[in-house]
Amino acid sequence: MAIIHPTPTPAYPGRRWEARHYPGTAPTCARFRSELRGDLATLAGIPRQAREDIELCASEAFANAVRHSRSQHRGGTVSRLLSTPLVMGPKTTMRLCVIDEGPSGRPPARPFIPPQVDQRSAEEWETTESGRGLLLIHHLADEWGTRPWPRSEASNTLGTVLWAEFTFTRASCVCGGTR
Repeated sequence: MAIIHPTPTPAYPGRRWEARHYPGTAPTCARFRSELRGDLATLAGIPRQAREDIELCASEAFANAVRHSRSQHRGGTVSRLLSTPLVMGPKTTMRLCVIDEGPSGRPPARPFIPPQVDQRSAEEWETTESGRGLLLIHHLADEWGTRPWPRSEASNTLGTVLWAEFTFTRASCVCGGTR
């Protein structure tokens, strides 16, 4: 049986990929990345660097959700949304949303990136085990933020959505098509 890969299609405003839901466990990150990579491959003309930036930021957001939210508890989940809310000429904006089950014991708020984080020495960056995820998102995404997110219509409990937008110019060849 042959596996037929879908031909990538052009971006258009309002395009949305199917929402994906994952168990809130660290080993699930590999599946999360693989499925994101597959979804990004269905978009024609997305530059390699944009794909890599989106994948890295998504992985960091997933890891934060698993480590710092109620999603890490038994039965917890993390959801991923992906869309192209804006397409103007050769420019496309991709929006990534990673939704967790909310922080434990405190209301959702925009994460604080201390000013001294940017002033770490190269040696400090090499030896640190955490604290770089949101900084990476801050530097790689064109816009990003967090906000409360209703976990379900039946629940009054709030989760948190971390959203990030990436704007890129579609790769095109001299013939005018996209590659």
